[in-house]
Amino acid sequence: MVAVGERIRLSDVALRAGVSVATASKALNGTGRMTPETRQRVQRVADELGFRPNAMARALISRRTFTVGLLTNDTYGRFTLPVMAGVSEALVDEGVSVFLCSIEDDPALGRVHLDAMLDKQVDGIISTGKRIDKRLPVDLSGLPVPVVYAFTQAPDDAVTLVSDDAQGAREACQWLVGLGRTNIVHITGPETFVSARDRAGAFREVLGERGRVLHGEWSETWGHQAIARLWDEKRARPDGIFCGNDQIARGVIDALRERGVQVPSDVSVVGFDNWEILAAATRPPLTSVDMNLKALGREAGRLILALSEGKQLEPGIRKLPCSLVVRQSCGGLTAD
Repeated sequence: MVAVGERIRLSDVALRAGVSVATASKALNGTGRMTPETRQRVQRVADELGFRPNAMARALISRRTFTVGLLTNDTYGRFTLPVMAGVSEALVDEGVSVFLCSIEDDPALGRVHLDAMLDKQVDGIISTGKRIDKRLPVDLSGLPVPVVYAFTQAPDDAVTLVSDDAQGAREACQWLVGLGRTNIVHITGPETFVSARDRAGAFREVLGERGRVLHGEWSETWGHQAIARLWDEKRARPDGIFCGNDQIARGVIDALRERGVQVPSDVSVVGFDNWEILAAATRPPLTSVDMNLKALGREAGRLILALSEGKQLEPGIRKLPCSLVVRQSCGGLTAD
């Protein structure tokens, strides 16, 4: 009998299942030769007793530490935190812990954190950042552990995950066209950003010569300035605006309100990022493209786990789909 409150040991499982401790260990770790019935019996007894394998014992048996490092230069956490949540969600049921280290844009700090992760013998490293066309300031090539890149630039031979900016932008533009908007403008960030170019390219694919793109900063201020420019021009004013991010969209909507322009009855507005704290606080609430960063994190966790187990994965960029979250700023149907 096991006393109430006493930690269940592997020997308790072995005794209850009628097998040796060695057989119980192999059954729970998916190793060794035994009948399926024996393996299933041991696993069932372990579940009934609430057995939790000791982390050190698991590491000795599998030669893994069940830890993963996550390196980022996104100190604000706008992109990294949802990715981190997805990574943790994917790994928690596997008993794997995630260590987050922010290296800012400091190569020396990056090396310190990388060395610390290697000293701890992490099973793998996930590199993530704040833009897809800029690498972290630390060299992750030639490491003794696998590396997965998520929402950051990576070497050509790496496994890389990014959101499909072009697909998300097309969906937003097609939604505006479907609402009957005919004079649609794209107000977005600097053309030096790959994400800005990809979104603008998709916008032009949908709108053709009808579409007009204005590049500026990723800021509410630029949203205000762009509306001032458009309303001062002696040409037809837009009835639909697709913004490169939610901050620009917030500035656009505020600037339209200041001019007595009604959103969405006069002008439909769609943002990009679906930064919920910003989108929900905008008046009216902002329709936006969600990059599904948490799902991206879950996939990064799944891939780093597979690599740490010795599985082979095809290198290259994997684009995960975005989704349009419809709220009141564009008119039409709204999400439940």
